Amino acid sequence: MSKFAVILPAAGKSSRFSQKRKKVFVELKGRPVWVRTAEQFVNREDVAQTILVISPEDLDWFKEKFRPNLAFMDIEVVTGGAERAESVLNGLARVRADIDFVAVHDAARPLIVREWIDQVFRAAEQHDAAILATPVTSTLKRVDSNQTIVNTVSREELWAAQTPQVFRRQLLLDAYAKRGSLKATDEAQLIENLGRTVKIVAGSSLNIKITTPEDFRIAEHLLDALPKEKLPGFLHPFADERGGPLD
Repeated sequence: MSKFAVILPAAGKSSRFSQKRKKVFVELKGRPVWVRTAEQFVNREDVAQTILVISPEDLDWFKEKFRPNLAFMDIEVVTGGAERAESVLNGLARVRADIDFVAVHDAARPLIVREWIDQVFRAAEQHDAAILATPVTSTLKRVDSNQTIVNTVSREELWAAQTPQVFRRQLLLDAYAKRGSLKATDEAQLIENLGRTVKIVAGSSLNIKITTPEDFRIAEHLLDALPKEKLPGFLHPFADERGGPLD
């Protein structure tokens, strides 16, 4: 079985969410966003290392606030940089040498489920690099500085990238080492910069990233719409046919 490390960037300023509370620390139906995200990885047999990257200014508060969670979750907490790339690189520096693949997943995407993780992990094993993404379905407009439409952009062959983004460990290390001045907006772009291909795995529109308060309210409603994991009957003798326990 391949060994995966998971890096969860959570060092952003959350300026579009709130001036007082960072989105990853807010409780989403009783559990902090970052906890809902992390628990989808720490309980997997193929995940040998989980690394949460937070802002240096939050470190002391975080360790005190979430002491009970950290006591029961096998998570390493490291500090990030001013940009996402720096944060991921700080996490990557802590990945053990025996790890085969590294997955980067936004801590602010708490609606990820095992099924989608399974699919992108297996694709990475086959192709060395794979990400979740969804085809663009909206009509796209290019606008000028006055917010006036310049033209309509064809959405054919366009996909919206999501996370997890999963890469063979050495490939991701090489991509960071050779990024130069490239200001990549995700890890897949760094791999593209090497001239390597990245496999697209069809994701779900439910796998949203919480960026604004509106996103948070949507996430609250979407929690109940997520695919239920099929559990053995002896664990949940009163489970319904969808695999989840009855309310």
